[in-house]
Amino acid sequence: MSYAPLVEPADELTIDEVRRYSRHLIIPDVGMSGQKRLKNAKVLVIGAGGLGSPALLYLAAAGVGTLGIAEFDEVDESNLQRQVIHGQSDIGKSKALSAREAIAETNPYVEVVLHEERLDNDNVMQVFEGYDLIVDGTDNFATRYMVNDAAYFLGIPYVWGSIYRFDGQASVFAPTLDENAPCYRCLYPEPPPPGMVPSCAEGGVLGVLCASVGSIQVNEAIKLLTGIGDPAIGQLVIYDALELEWRKLKVRKDPNCALCGENPTVTGLIDYETFCGAVSDEAADAAAGSTISVVDLEQMLKEREEGSRDFVLVDVREQNEYEINQIPGAVLIPKGEFLNGHAFEQLSQDVPVVLHCKTGVRSAEALAVLKGAGYSDAVHVGGGVAAWVNQIDPSQPSY
Repeated sequence: MSYAPLVEPADELTIDEVRRYSRHLIIPDVGMSGQKRLKNAKVLVIGAGGLGSPALLYLAAAGVGTLGIAEFDEVDESNLQRQVIHGQSDIGKSKALSAREAIAETNPYVEVVLHEERLDNDNVMQVFEGYDLIVDGTDNFATRYMVNDAAYFLGIPYVWGSIYRFDGQASVFAPTLDENAPCYRCLYPEPPPPGMVPSCAEGGVLGVLCASVGSIQVNEAIKLLTGIGDPAIGQLVIYDALELEWRKLKVRKDPNCALCGENPTVTGLIDYETFCGAVSDEAADAAAGSTISVVDLEQMLKEREEGSRDFVLVDVREQNEYEINQIPGAVLIPKGEFLNGHAFEQLSQDVPVVLHCKTGVRSAEALAVLKGAGYSDAVHVGGGVAAWVNQIDPSQPSY
């Protein structure tokens, strides 16, 4: 079904703007009125990364009058494979500033507002206020739930997107536009167990997938702002890039939803990090008192080389990650092998085990399995190979 436009039209378009947006203006559904609405619109894009890059460029090109960018990170070389709003000369620069410069080149008539801070409970409501629509390009569950809740409390619709490897998802959450519309919590009432769903930094993402899903988000944003078409409210769009397959699933409002249900239990912002959990309780318990630093590991490796110490160092990442960089002397046994029990065929309880992954989350989960199997002296490396590359061996590539 169609919905009323989110914004009123601006008073006029200049002659230069008419020339610039002429291909929109000759579309009957958009026309002069729709383009004036875009000019008057204020859209906040959360993140100037994989999804935020194409979203910001196309929102700017479409003529959205005010674009907010909520981004606190800096451009890294590993970003350039998919974050097309940034370039080689932007490495080390603020992503927000880099994005603003690219937008100015794309459309100088767009006003850009920067929010160069990490969104948290203390600032999210203030940052969101005043915007007509939010485009969510975040890549972690804690922030997604916070965005959903804050947008709901403020009555701001938002377009959500998610990407991982070859798969993408998108939807529109707007309970304030339709009392029967679901929110993100209706779709995902609980976050996945910690460590079960790797981030893009751990699992990877096909660069062009960001453009596919980011463009869908902009398409939905334009429909909402101008009041044309049938927005994906109550629908989940799923894209499989390998099979070139699009699916659309119905998402219904959950009457038991903790946020928008009949008897809500979430009536204010909560502790989202605790709600989503950095690691499971079992992993946290296992890691307590059994975590070593990369400096400790470096000394242990020297002692092992000298013959005064014996232990097995196990990398629990995946093969493709192991091929990018390694801690010298580590053997590869992916975390999945611990979960299905096959790892124990390669380990002995007579030799201490030291685990590591990229950052310490997956190794903590594997450590919990080891501890449960009787490997009481097993430990894991806090910070993982990322800390090793940063502190011990910067000659190795990061990812």
